Amino acid sequence: MVKGGAAGGPRVGLRKFVRGVLAATAVVSLAAPGAGQAQQAVLNLYSARHYQTDEALYRNFTEQTGIRINRIELGDEPLLQRLKSEGANSPADVVLLVDAARLWRAQIDGLFQPIDSKVLNERIPANLRANDGSWYGFSTRARVIVYDKAKVKPQEVDTYEKLAEPLNKGRVCTRSGSHPYMLSLIGAMVERSGEAATEQWARGMVANMARPPRGGDTDQIKSVASGECGVALTNSYYWVRLMRSTDPKDREVVDKVGFVWPNQATSGVHVNVAGGGVARHAPNRANAIRFLEYLSSPHAQAYFADGNNEWPVVKGVQVNNPALVSLGKYKAEDVPISSIGKGQIAAQRILDRVGYR
Repeated sequence: MVKGGAAGGPRVGLRKFVRGVLAATAVVSLAAPGAGQAQQAVLNLYSARHYQTDEALYRNFTEQTGIRINRIELGDEPLLQRLKSEGANSPADVVLLVDAARLWRAQIDGLFQPIDSKVLNERIPANLRANDGSWYGFSTRARVIVYDKAKVKPQEVDTYEKLAEPLNKGRVCTRSGSHPYMLSLIGAMVERSGEAATEQWARGMVANMARPPRGGDTDQIKSVASGECGVALTNSYYWVRLMRSTDPKDREVVDKVGFVWPNQATSGVHVNVAGGGVARHAPNRANAIRFLEYLSSPHAQAYFADGNNEWPVVKGVQVNNPALVSLGKYKAEDVPISSIGKGQIAAQRILDRVGYR
């Protein structure tokens, strides 16, 4: 028997009790989806890709499949921390990350579940995916060199190694050495040349800095244009983004800055990936695999190139991006992407020893 209080009697007390039970049930069902909810046509996407141009990519997937995308966008590190804290209760189905260093970190932290997709294995080259099927690269970008055309000759800065030579003292600008873009580059150098040679290069880079490392890749390009730096490192899609800009200030930057494919006569330019995998506790696993396979489709691959200035990883995809195409063909390094992530540990040790902030 439910006893009423002085203000409402038994009926009011009963109504409050029922409302409380219903509210508690609703909270439980939201916090812990059951089998019925897991089979709905939804996909919970955790993405560190913060590009507005990806909106059309997601919209097209829903139009093709009827699968609605619930999306959470965070920076790579906050996203990984969220996945760890959620644990087995995470609603994430697919996790998209930028850079091999972050993909490898998610892999060793057990945040992906390996899958065996015939579609993905046939379309994605083996050197652009994890060897256990835990993640796949869907687009690539290169770590290129830009220079001040008024002060620097391209042959003085056409390799990564030359940036650390005395000729370029006081000219070099980069973002933080501990940023994943730099860690992956240095990790690849460790894989290719060994830790001792890479440390010697890093010491030369520190000695040649025009200013302490700071800012993002676009900041490096603009610092070259302003004369603050003579040469800088940047990911290729930042450069192409400026090339495609209609802003007069961006056009002025492009006019003042030269572009170099580094190491074309030797090891090739460092290439990295943006990619993703199925989350370890994905409630909608089939939808997750379907989404990853969609990202390897000709339409999605072309959109990575045309929308965000990245190169497709699937052969034969038609690119309709004149600025990207104008960069021409290049020789890429042959270091497997999956091994670059592992090299970041040695890379960080080197950075710490030489004071590369």
